[in-house]
Amino acid sequence: MSQNEGTAVESLWPAPAARLPGATGPMLRQERAERTREQILHCAARIFAERGYQQTSIKDVADEVAMTKGAVYFHFPNKQALAIAVVDELYSRWPVTLEAVRGKGLSPLDTAIEMFNAASVAFLDDPIMQAGTRLQNERGAVDVELPLPYVDWTNLIATLMHEARDQGQLAPHMDPDVAARVAVAAFFGAQHISHNLHGRADFIERWREVRDTLFPALRARPSA
Repeated sequence: MSQNEGTAVESLWPAPAARLPGATGPMLRQERAERTREQILHCAARIFAERGYQQTSIKDVADEVAMTKGAVYFHFPNKQALAIAVVDELYSRWPVTLEAVRGKGLSPLDTAIEMFNAASVAFLDDPIMQAGTRLQNERGAVDVELPLPYVDWTNLIATLMHEARDQGQLAPHMDPDVAARVAVAAFFGAQHISHNLHGRADFIERWREVRDTLFPALRARPSA
C-alpha cells in the first residue's frame, strides 16, 4: 500500500501572499492595492460559491467587503471580470500545488494521489476552489469564455499516469489516459454528490473511500 493510501489528507493548497517586509512609498501603495484586490476577489468568491453567478451583484461584493461599489469597480470593471479573475486564480494555484507535491519526492502515482488530496481539502475551506468550480459549471450564465471544467485536471493526471506507466508503477493492463479519466470522474463525482447531499461535510471521507478503492487497482503489483 502507498504511503498516501489510508492516511490523513494533507493540505498543500497555496496560502495568500504575505505582506512584503519593509515596503514603503510606491511599493507600499502597490502592495495595498494588491491586498485590496485580493480581499475583493476572496469576498466575491465566497458569494459566488454560495449563490452562484446570477444571484451575485457588484453591490453584494461591495457590501461584503465594506467598500463602495466604485472601489470595487476600480479593481474589476464588471461582474464578468470578477468571475474571470476567480477562475484564473484557481488555475494559477495548480502549478504551485504540483510543484509542492513533486518536492516531496513521491512517485508519479503517489503524486497524483496527493494532488487529489490537496484538492479535497481545498473544496472544504477555500472559496476560490469552490467558486471557481461553480463558475465553470455556470459558464453559460457568465456569458464569457472560461476554461472547460475537468480538462486541465484530466491532462495533468494523465501526464502523471504516463510517468507511472513508464516507471512500471501502473498496472500493465491499465491505459494511462483511461486511468486519468476514471480518477478525475471518480473524484469530482464524489465531490458533486457530497456537495448536493451533505454540503461537502463528508467529502474527505467519501474521497478516502474512492482513493483507497481505486488506486490499489491502478497500482502494479510488486514482483514476486
